[in-house]
Amino acid sequence: MAYITLKTKKLAANFNYLDKLFKKNGIQWAIVTKMLCGNKKYLEEVLKFDIHQVCDSRVSNLRAIKEIRPDIETIYIKPPAKRAISGIVTYADISVNTEIETIKLISAEAKRQNKTHKIIIMLELGELREGIMRDTFVDFYKEVFQLTHIEVIGVGANLSCLYGVLPNHDKLIQLSLYAQLIEAKFNKKLSVVSGGSSVTIPLIFQKLLPKGINHFRVGETLYLGTDVYHDTPLKKMETDAFTLYSEIIELIEKPRIPMGEMGTNLEGKNINFDESLRGKTSYRAIIDIGLLDVEQSHLIPIDNDISIVGASSDMFVIDLGENNKQYKVGDLLPFRLDYMGTLRILNSRYIDKRVQS
Repeated sequence: MAYITLKTKKLAANFNYLDKLFKKNGIQWAIVTKMLCGNKKYLEEVLKFDIHQVCDSRVSNLRAIKEIRPDIETIYIKPPAKRAISGIVTYADISVNTEIETIKLISAEAKRQNKTHKIIIMLELGELREGIMRDTFVDFYKEVFQLTHIEVIGVGANLSCLYGVLPNHDKLIQLSLYAQLIEAKFNKKLSVVSGGSSVTIPLIFQKLLPKGINHFRVGETLYLGTDVYHDTPLKKMETDAFTLYSEIIELIEKPRIPMGEMGTNLEGKNINFDESLRGKTSYRAIIDIGLLDVEQSHLIPIDNDISIVGASSDMFVIDLGENNKQYKVGDLLPFRLDYMGTLRILNSRYIDKRVQS
C-alpha cells in the first residue's frame, strides 16, 4: 500500500529556521495548514511548535485545530461563503474579507455568538484573485467600521497564487501606504499588514521588504523548504520532510512501444512514440498509485535512473531500463513531490499518512 511520511525532525528544523528569520526582522507569522488537509497526526506535529497563529481555508480543518489546541489563534484565509459563516465565527478568530454584505452577516452571527470577530480586508494588487479595488478602499473601510461585533485588525494582499504575479518592493509599499491612509483618515490602528507569504521570503534576504509589512502567512516554504520566488530549494532548509512510497505490483520486461491501432487514452490524449524504440524492450513496473491520487507532473522519482512513462486512474507505469538495481514486486519506490503533488497526495484517502522522527 502506498504511503507518505512526514519527517518531524526535518519539519522542526524548517520551523526553527523560519521562526528565527521572522523574529530577527520583527515579523509576526502564521503557519498555513491547508496543505495538511485536516490530517490529525500531521496537525498535531505542527501545533507542537511555538506558534501563535495558524491559517486554513476549510472550516472542518479549523475545527480540528481548535480541538487539538484551543488556545491558538486561527485565521480563515479565503473570502467566507455565506453558508459557512456560522462555522467560521465559531472556529476562526480572524477571517479575510472582500465583500461588505458578507461582513454584515459575520457581524450578525458574531452578535448571536456573543463574540467580536476580527477581520483583515484584502486589497487587490494585480494578481486578480481575492481583494477589493483600490479606488473603493477608503469607502469600504468606512462602512465596515460602522458594524458592531467586528474588529478590523488590518489589511492584506495575495500575490503569486493564481497567475504568478510576484511581490516586489513597490507593490508591498502600496499595501503599507494604504494601511497608513486608513489609520490617518479614521484614527484607527491597524496592527496587521499581511503582505507576506512563502513567495515573499526572498525579499527579506534582499532587504527589499518594506518595514510596514509585519505579517506573513507561510505554508510551502515551511513544509518543502522551497524558495517560491525563484522556484529553487532555499539554502539551509530541508526539502524532503515529505516522501511518498509506492509499491511495485507488477514488474515484467515488455516492448517500449505499444502494439496495435492507436486511439486516445483515458485523458483524451493522443500519445506519440519514438519509432526508433520499436522492437526494443525494457523492464516496466506498475505501482499502486494513479491519477486519482496525483498528477504525473508533480511526482519525481528519487532514483534518477527510472522514469514515469504512463498513467491511468489508479496506476503509474515506471520504466526501469535494464533494472540494474534488481527491483522486484513488493519493493517500494520513493518519490519527491512538489507543492501541488503533496497537496493532492495528502488529500487522497487512499494514501496512508505516517509520521517519522
